[in-house]
Amino acid sequence: MNLVIIKYNAGNIQSVLYALERIGVSAIVTDDYKKIKSADKIIFPGVGEASSAMRYLKERGLDTVIKNLQQPVLGICLGMQLMCKYSEENDTECLGIFDEEVKKFKVQSSKFKAPQIGWNTIFNLQSSIFKDVKENSYCYFVHGYYAAFGDKTIATTDYVLPYSSALHKNNFYGLQFHPEKSAAAGEQILKNFIHL
Repeated sequence: MNLVIIKYNAGNIQSVLYALERIGVSAIVTDDYKKIKSADKIIFPGVGEASSAMRYLKERGLDTVIKNLQQPVLGICLGMQLMCKYSEENDTECLGIFDEEVKKFKVQSSKFKAPQIGWNTIFNLQSSIFKDVKENSYCYFVHGYYAAFGDKTIATTDYVLPYSSALHKNNFYGLQFHPEKSAAAGEQILKNFIHL
């Protein structure tokens, strides 16, 4: 299988490669649009800031390429947020694959810190990408912005307020958490994506 990880100025690519290696899958990391278009499956990772990431994608014409992909695409963390239509992070117009908006956590209690860093549960799981993943599985999150609820929400997490921890539309899947750092649940989700 030809699996591509989209290269752009966003971190965590190495940890995604290690996680794939653990499940016996290799991937190439590239920003070459021909290689991206010809891949069987694509991972759109991301740790970083929305406006500079969108700028990088636009400069290389990758914004148009990603929106028009027909094969399964998995956005992780910032990757998922960039698939939404808009992010409050530096007032950024994003790819618009999902209709949801990305908003900043407004923390009004000392119980919460933003960004959310650490383990939290995912529930109301509603997609084959969660096959054999238990309700309320713990996954690893690092983010100060979240995707609001919409009709494409396929998993929920509660932190400050309930929000979309996963989205799905057609061939596009987005995860707010990091499956590559989410132990057995994350490994299962990556396997499920590979076998879609």
